[in-house]
Amino acid sequence: MKIERKQIVVLVPYLLQGHLTPMLQLGSILHSQGFSVIVAHTQYNSPNYSNHPEFVFHSMDDGLKGIDMRFPSLESIYCMNENCKVPLRNYLIKMMEQEGDELACIIYDNIMFFVDDVATQLRLPSIVLRTFSAAYLHSLITILQQPEKYFPLEDSQLLDPLPELHPLRFKDTPIHVNNNTVPEPILDFSRAMSDIGSSVATIWNTMQDLESSLLFRLQEHYKVPFFPIGPLHKMAPMASSTSLLEEDNSCIEWLDRQAPNSVLYVSLGSLVGIDDKELIETAWGLANSEQPFLWVIRPGSVSGFQCAEALPDGFVEMVSERGRIVKWAPQKQVLAHPAVAGFFTHCGWNSTLESILEEVPLICRPFLADQLVNARYLSQIYKVGFELEVIERTIIEKTVRKLMLSEEGKDVKKRVVDMKQNIVAGMHMDGTSHKNLNDLVDFISGLPSRRPPPTPIVGAVMSSNHIASKCIVES
Repeated sequence: MKIERKQIVVLVPYLLQGHLTPMLQLGSILHSQGFSVIVAHTQYNSPNYSNHPEFVFHSMDDGLKGIDMRFPSLESIYCMNENCKVPLRNYLIKMMEQEGDELACIIYDNIMFFVDDVATQLRLPSIVLRTFSAAYLHSLITILQQPEKYFPLEDSQLLDPLPELHPLRFKDTPIHVNNNTVPEPILDFSRAMSDIGSSVATIWNTMQDLESSLLFRLQEHYKVPFFPIGPLHKMAPMASSTSLLEEDNSCIEWLDRQAPNSVLYVSLGSLVGIDDKELIETAWGLANSEQPFLWVIRPGSVSGFQCAEALPDGFVEMVSERGRIVKWAPQKQVLAHPAVAGFFTHCGWNSTLESILEEVPLICRPFLADQLVNARYLSQIYKVGFELEVIERTIIEKTVRKLMLSEEGKDVKKRVVDMKQNIVAGMHMDGTSHKNLNDLVDFISGLPSRRPPPTPIVGAVMSSNHIASKCIVES
């Protein structure tokens, strides 16, 4: 039941799809608990306001015009953080003058680390939203504490276990490695992203029952309250679309014509791209598996090619009606469809949770950062998927057939069903996610009201000045 509550929370999402989606889901959850929700967002990848009439939106001048943010560079991320600082501060000052004590706190994505500077200046409580797994952040923090223990690494070490980070191997390192080492700017950014500054708490899109030991270790590190209230997409009362790309709903009609538990859904997310060689190997692997498939090939996701021209000659004719290719799909609806039996995925955390909550086992093809950690945990700890170690057509074919047809695949399916049931238990009235949500509501409601300083404060200098100083915005 919705509670009448006058307090306002301001959400500041990061501009990529995988970060925007859970923040909007969190907004729906908080709105259902009686909070007024304002979303302060970048102009780039602005959310569709009409999908969220319950929110107030405020667009911040991000200074990104003319900068390609499809796969953001470190420089562009620091530019965005620097450019958004003054617009957000001015907006909050004006709001505080009008609303007085009604502004409870700011909740921000950890990549929008400029928010901590603004909140500190205005003496406002801030809370960090972690949109990824505790396993990922634990591995990142462990490496950052002693990077010399892990780098430089040798090619011969790639399959060796990472010290203190079972089940990860050196090839699963969640920090970008260049020439067997990590450039200092990458380490600086990783530190900035993992730091919570003066924030008073952390919200997690994960589940206490799933990652309790890792959450405990991280809480000992950060020493602030943790609120794991995931899975956000199921805890949220609103089912509004958060997609930044147009979804092709015709694929649902195609799924309706397929047999139950027969289709492999293939999607590598909204960010990463592949080369034409990987596309060709994947295409023939899917074709030779003889299993029906729904394949998302996002525009621009294949380097140097449009979707159709990158596919190998004869592929479309060979698969005929057995395969369907779309530019983008309504993923949650696809995964919930009774025809879907497996998910060939990049293992982003949103996709991972969406798949598990629909009892769909996985084929793991990670690319970077948290995807590498997620894939390893899914295949080695939870055992609800198979990791694709080699991108080669015969390996892909065998892995697809193993997931869809073998006894081993049936075992994986049973485990993902059990995993889903454990997560759902936490969402019940007496479950951990539900209890943590109640605790979060009480925590935000109990935060002391804070007023702005009497005079404006010039924006604080960000960390990693050697990167921030390169911020040149093109008009």
